[in-house]
Amino acid sequence: MQRPVHLDPRSPFVLETHELGRRPGSTRTVQRTVTAPADLGTDVIGVPPGTDVELDLRLEAVMEGVLVTGTIRGRAVGECVRCLGEVVDDVDVSLTELYVYPERAAVALQDGDDEEDVRELEGDLVDIEPALRDAVVPALPFRPLCRPDCPGLCPECGARLADEPDHGHETLDPRWSALGGLLSNDETKES
Repeated sequence: MQRPVHLDPRSPFVLETHELGRRPGSTRTVQRTVTAPADLGTDVIGVPPGTDVELDLRLEAVMEGVLVTGTIRGRAVGECVRCLGEVVDDVDVSLTELYVYPERAAVALQDGDDEEDVRELEGDLVDIEPALRDAVVPALPFRPLCRPDCPGLCPECGARLADEPDHGHETLDPRWSALGGLLSNDETKES
C-alpha cells in the first residue's frame, strides 16, 4: 500500500479526527472553503486550479474507523464538445468515504480488498483530497454542452451555427455538375 510519508496537518485537505476518539457514534462537522487542486477534472471540463471549492462534511467515528460524509460544491469550466464554446457548470456532489484504522486496513487487505479501495487513517489525520477527486471527476459531464440544443459548428467552414442560424452553403448535386459546365459554355457562346 503506497502511503505518504506523513500528512501535513496544515493542508486544507487534511482533517483532524483526534476529538472523535475511538468512540463509535461521536461526530463533528467541518465546513470550509478550500482551493481546488490541480487536475480536478478531465481534458474537456474541470474545476480550475485555485478556484474555491466548498466542503460541508461530517466526520463520524465508527467501529472500523472514521466515516466522512457530506457535499462538495464548486464550479467547473470547460469546452462544449459541439461548438468549442465555454461551458460553466455548477458542481454539487456527495462524498462518502470510510477511513479505516491501521489494524483494520491490514484485515481488509487480507480479505482481498484492493489497496486503492482502502483508505487508512494516519494517526488522527485523514487526507480527503483523493476522495474529493474520486467524487468530483466522475460527476462531471462526459460530453459537456454549452446548451442542450447546441447546433455545433458548420462542417464545411467551421462557423458557429448558434451565432448564424441561417448559415448555409450552396451545394450542387455532383450528378448535375456536367450540366453546370454546359451552362457556362452557353453563356460564353452568347457573348
